[in-house]
Amino acid sequence: MNILIVNTSDVHGGAAIAAFRLMNALLGEGEHVKMLVRDKQAVHASVIPAGSKLQNKFNFYLERGVIFLRNGFTKRHLFDISIANTGLSITDLPAFREADVIHLHWINQGMLSLDEIGRIIASGRKIVWTMHDMWPFTGICHHAAGCIRYERSCGDCPWLRTPSRNDLSHRLFITKQVVYSRGRITFVACSNWLRELAAKSPLTTGHRVVSIPNPIDTAVYIPMDKSEARRRLNLPMDKKIVLFAAVKAADPRKGMDYLAEASRIMAQQHDDILFLIAGNDGEELGKRLSLPARSLGYVAPQDMPGVYNAADLFVTPSLQENLPNTLMEAMACGTPCVGFHTGGVPEMISHGTNGYVAAYRDADDLAEGILGILYGNNGRLFSSEARRKVVEEYSQEKIAQRYRQLYANE
Repeated sequence: MNILIVNTSDVHGGAAIAAFRLMNALLGEGEHVKMLVRDKQAVHASVIPAGSKLQNKFNFYLERGVIFLRNGFTKRHLFDISIANTGLSITDLPAFREADVIHLHWINQGMLSLDEIGRIIASGRKIVWTMHDMWPFTGICHHAAGCIRYERSCGDCPWLRTPSRNDLSHRLFITKQVVYSRGRITFVACSNWLRELAAKSPLTTGHRVVSIPNPIDTAVYIPMDKSEARRRLNLPMDKKIVLFAAVKAADPRKGMDYLAEASRIMAQQHDDILFLIAGNDGEELGKRLSLPARSLGYVAPQDMPGVYNAADLFVTPSLQENLPNTLMEAMACGTPCVGFHTGGVPEMISHGTNGYVAAYRDADDLAEGILGILYGNNGRLFSSEARRKVVEEYSQEKIAQRYRQLYANE
């Protein structure tokens, strides 16, 4: 079976990392897999770049430009929506013609247009589409943020400056219905939470919707000696270390305001806690915390297992999440996690067993969860249970097998 995975990037962003890991997992199972991307960064023989740099930039700016104009010449929500009005032509490429299965992942920002998605669906090949956010089943938005208009046909979109019943979100919703009707799609949600949302949209009617989590290499993300991990990073041995990591840590949806408030609460009770921040905005974010913080800046993926192992706890105060790779990585390293009750987080963190699920947007409960794990008596149990859950449910071998069965049964 020849499988073609399609994603905007190979390793930049959570969806790209998940797709790249799936490719490697399937290759490890003996499948013939290639990954077609707009932006190739990894040196990997199975990753194929598509389009020229000039063409890709043109497609990206054309889409963003139309959104900019439609939203009244403002950058507000410029990256909260996608309209897929332009993109690459991939159906004539040899990799596409040779494929038995076309596996779409995150294909926005100038990767594929709706017209091209229609041609892919009509090609007669098996079509699998892993959803890393809500865009495949909404009119234009990646995260509906509580809006349920996608359960009908969108319109009156809160992401648009001048919403109306027949606005851009509604028109593209109807266009997607026509495009999707050209064949049968198996939509895969990375979490049960996202699957349940997708099933409510008319865009998935007549198609299959299932849930399969992202994979992780549990031979790479493993528990290590904590003292040695801290020594390598020049971190203190006598501190409780709380790790926070995000590609775009300054994004309000990452919940930094709540983490800052939680740190203020924690500082009133303990002074031996150090926040460790992995991400490009670490220095600025550290200044907002009421406890000492150290920024690692950007950390290469191959170095992250050591960072997870150096921490006593990983916290994700995100307000919108599907199935975050960072949680999975931390848990695979035996690091307990704390996060809000949102998206797929409660599916990953078993409250009171391998971590703590705090009430949504509740900084007091977030602080209580962090302190409970840091100073409780179940640290080792939390650690072993975190590792166990990842090995049993998210290991790349098991996820690859689930996808192989899905491809074979479609």
